[in-house]
Amino acid sequence: MGAEHTGLFDGVFSRGGAGTGSHAWLRAMLDTEAALARALERAGLAPAGAGAAVTDAAATAPFDPGALGRRAALSGNPVPALVAELRKAVPPDAADTVHRGATSQDIIDTAAMLLARGALDRLAGDLAAADGSAVLAAAHRDTMMIGRTLLQQAVPVTFGLVAAGWLTGLDEAADAVARVRAARLAVQFGGAAGTLASLGADGPAVASLLAQELGLALPVLPWHTDRSRIIDVAGACAGAAAALSKIARDVTLYAQSEVGEVRESGGGSAAGERRGGSSAMPHKQNPVAAIAILGCTRRVPGLVATLVAAAEQEHQRAAGAWHAEWEPFADLLRVTGSAAAWGAELTGGLVVDPARMRANLDATGGLPLAERVAGLLVPALGRAQAHDLVARASAHAVAVGVTLRESLLGVPELAGWLDGAGITSAQIDEALDPAGYLGSAGAFTDAALDAHARRQE
Repeated sequence: MGAEHTGLFDGVFSRGGAGTGSHAWLRAMLDTEAALARALERAGLAPAGAGAAVTDAAATAPFDPGALGRRAALSGNPVPALVAELRKAVPPDAADTVHRGATSQDIIDTAAMLLARGALDRLAGDLAAADGSAVLAAAHRDTMMIGRTLLQQAVPVTFGLVAAGWLTGLDEAADAVARVRAARLAVQFGGAAGTLASLGADGPAVASLLAQELGLALPVLPWHTDRSRIIDVAGACAGAAAALSKIARDVTLYAQSEVGEVRESGGGSAAGERRGGSSAMPHKQNPVAAIAILGCTRRVPGLVATLVAAAEQEHQRAAGAWHAEWEPFADLLRVTGSAAAWGAELTGGLVVDPARMRANLDATGGLPLAERVAGLLVPALGRAQAHDLVARASAHAVAVGVTLRESLLGVPELAGWLDGAGITSAQIDEALDPAGYLGSAGAFTDAALDAHARRQE
């Protein structure tokens, strides 16, 4: 975490490390002002050396975010105060170059794009680092476990397929982040109302040079009240949060004491403190990484909703809607990045218990294979009657606490149906073997791993 991350909760919510706080905003705004000065000089609209002078002052002058923030109450944003201080910090012959042609929104919107670039780069890296799920998918390609639908046992699956689903979600989220990073981060430079009138005919050339200086895209038009770029960044973050929260929620469920199919490795801190402990219960080892991911991602929908609501902006400059974006945008980048950093740790250190998975699969005495048994009976009885027969056998097994096999073969009425259909006990035993009812789990896992490998080429 950077130096500005010193809050009480930042160990959970600022783990990603990309700067999005006040100091990062200030640095991005100063970088924008410096780049504009250099662009103006390159366009022949500023004295020789003015660009370097502004750049030097932006890098070295002691600007105070708190003081600038307090002065923001005078104008509704911190840029006028920043410009005033920057002009004081440069030689007199460069003062007129500072902020020339720009409006406050140009500086803040461009700074937001710079913040997004750094945060998306870090997010992409942490999503890639979360490919511990690929290792899990490969290692547990054929590890059987119970599949669950609506939180109830369903049919057998493999943990490899579960991890492959995590991997595919992460890869697709990373692709979306990369698309936004490559194509949707653009400079903002339109002046007072999007015409760059103060620069005359030189406005488009300065805008192009500013984009070059900052390494951002040059948009067709200034986008003061077209907030689709903000929404695209938010959407990429939301997709990443969805992929990460899926993994985290699965882990919290698999790690329940009564389930016990996975656990976090429980690494400690540099001070030797054990992770996952409770302030009240000495025996606890909570899945901290998964919980932290969910704490981060639960905040994402509200932040995205605020940004979407703020996207309706009137005329050439919005009254309030633009201002409403600043903190939610930075918070969204921060908590999504933190979730991804936690995700890399979670998938890289997950401990899997295949024996417990098999025990849970076997715990209901063959009931998850009822669908397969019914399929065995279909040729002789028809689909509806086969389904009804196995449903009755399943209900009896639950009611008296026996296995599905015992119910099918031990209840005379049910056994009579099986005899009439020509079904032997050996066929029932084969149908109740979960290893024979995994469908395409292995093939799907292989496909996910192959697709992931191609992304790395």
